[in-house]
Amino acid sequence: MTLDLTPQTEAELAEGIRAASGPLVVRGGGTRGGLRAGQGVSTAGLGGVRLYEPGALTLVAGAGTPIADLEALLATEGQCLAFEVPDLRRLLQRRGQSTLGGVIAENAAGPRRVVSGAARDFCLGLRFVDGQGTVIRNGGRVMKNVTGYDLVKLLAGSRGQLGVLTEVALKVLPRPETEQTLVLRGLPDGQAVAAMSAALGSPYEVTGAAHLPGAETLLRLEGFEGSVRYRAGQLAALLRPFGAVEMAETSPWAAIRDVLPLAGRAGDLWRISTRPSEASALVARLGAEAVVYDWGGALVWALMPPGADLRARAGAFCGHARCLRGDASAGPVPLDPALAALTAGLRQKFDPRGLFA
Repeated sequence: MTLDLTPQTEAELAEGIRAASGPLVVRGGGTRGGLRAGQGVSTAGLGGVRLYEPGALTLVAGAGTPIADLEALLATEGQCLAFEVPDLRRLLQRRGQSTLGGVIAENAAGPRRVVSGAARDFCLGLRFVDGQGTVIRNGGRVMKNVTGYDLVKLLAGSRGQLGVLTEVALKVLPRPETEQTLVLRGLPDGQAVAAMSAALGSPYEVTGAAHLPGAETLLRLEGFEGSVRYRAGQLAALLRPFGAVEMAETSPWAAIRDVLPLAGRAGDLWRISTRPSEASALVARLGAEAVVYDWGGALVWALMPPGADLRARAGAFCGHARCLRGDASAGPVPLDPALAALTAGLRQKFDPRGLFA
């Protein structure tokens, strides 16, 4: 029986990877990623904050550091992770706790991505161990510090297929003083996407745009109280052609971030990225049991009947789909030949033995 690797230092991790002879599965807090077979590599022992400079908006921590610990630390200085990390434990029926390494490996982002970007956009530098057991450092602790290849952007979103993250340097931002959510009710999907696009294209700095079909369309404003109040009034006037605009009494954004409208429901769960202009037509073809639109329609969470062939129903569309829970037996969509060659070349360079494939 092969025991999981549980390194306490970067050097131990590198030694374990060099000695490995079979597939490796990187595991952080167990809240994301797949459940494929292989020898586990836990990053739990690689946690801890190494540097936090609130005045410089900079934080450096080990990959195994729980996100909850980072958010609690940042809250003491009125700061936050601007990319709004989703907590998908209830949605995916997982336990554990989300870690920094897992968040960067998934390039995670919540509703604020429409204005702030995803995790990779706040990643200043990182350290990781590749498939040959080599420790690699790239980037630094300030913006615009990269010379040569920007491996920070490459590793963010690689889902552990090129190496194991050990340390991450992040840019953090001040926490918004207040927020206000505007609500439009009962809009058909196409009109809801049009309303969200109008809001996002306005000068009123919308930081969240989501739609729950058959219920409500939500638009968030954040910032200083006086500014938010003024922008809310202006945005409400802009949206008047779409119907009556209400002001939400409580914030719905944690539930949108964590996709709670779909949590606890049976079925196959798909995460679909597409053009907002295609979103409503795509959803109409899917025959999904329930959906949630986020990012102004660029992100669609779809709950499908068990075993439904989403790709056959979807047909051709600009974007990609990933099954996070349920039956993905249709297999991956073949990559464009040029992209497939590039991907294979990267994997051969960083993981020539195929340990993380």
